[in-house]
Amino acid sequence: MLEYFQTMNVRELIDGHQAVFSFEFFPPKTDEEAKALFGVIAELKTLDPSFISVTHTPSGIDPLKTAVLARAIKENYALEPMAHFTCIAHTRSEVREIAAQLRERGIFNVLALRGDIKPDARAPIKREYHYAADLVRELSAMGGFCIGVAGYPEKHPEAPSMEADIARLKEKVEAGASFIVTQLFFDNAYYFSFVEKCRAAGITVPIVPGIMPVTSHKQIKRFAEMCGSRIPDVMARDLEKIKDDTAAVVAYGVEHALAQCRELLKNGVPGIHFYTLNRSHSTMAVLRRLKQGG
Repeated sequence: MLEYFQTMNVRELIDGHQAVFSFEFFPPKTDEEAKALFGVIAELKTLDPSFISVTHTPSGIDPLKTAVLARAIKENYALEPMAHFTCIAHTRSEVREIAAQLRERGIFNVLALRGDIKPDARAPIKREYHYAADLVRELSAMGGFCIGVAGYPEKHPEAPSMEADIARLKEKVEAGASFIVTQLFFDNAYYFSFVEKCRAAGITVPIVPGIMPVTSHKQIKRFAEMCGSRIPDVMARDLEKIKDDTAAVVAYGVEHALAQCRELLKNGVPGIHFYTLNRSHSTMAVLRRLKQGG
């Protein structure tokens, strides 16, 4: 069991590899979903991911589910987890308790987020933390955590401008974040421009691009609206033509994501973070071909 407590620091993983590859999962709601998820993780493990990201509800309800899944991934699959940690629905004492739960489970890599403000959220908005930077500062003061934060190549939906958004991002880095993982995007130009603006603002930490292969026409439209990510006109037209052919949409999504990743890696990105939606087929297809050089 001692091996379980040996933690790999995500920033060190990023610094120590030519390019890291990571996957993001969310905690299952049922036993059936859990069985399916662990099957997905077992499949993806064969591609030797650098670390696994574990989400939880946007507001932070049931943070223990995130901690439990992160521990299971570490114990059962010997993969390094990174637990998402939101603060919008928690008091400072609750945040410290969640941090303690993560420590007890050997989880020291976290993605620090504010959390979404939704009128219909089940958890009350307590607002002891107004921004993710507040949480980063708190976790950094505790010591021992490797802290990542989110970046938005096309601007956070609530930010008044890209400049204001990058200023907030810089605050998070100065508060103690050591790497950035971006929101998904479908046009690499947004990522390259974002990185350029971040560097000009004095942000020097690694910025890992987030990629999600399209698997459903309806779903991708919903995700794009929710995340503030634009679907390129050509891509939108192509998907409109094949929207009723699931296999064709999946194949298109793989090719588009593969093209994105090839260009990103060619330009020296620190790695690729895949949003899987708890599925393996498309992500495995993309990553396998990348590793085979195809």
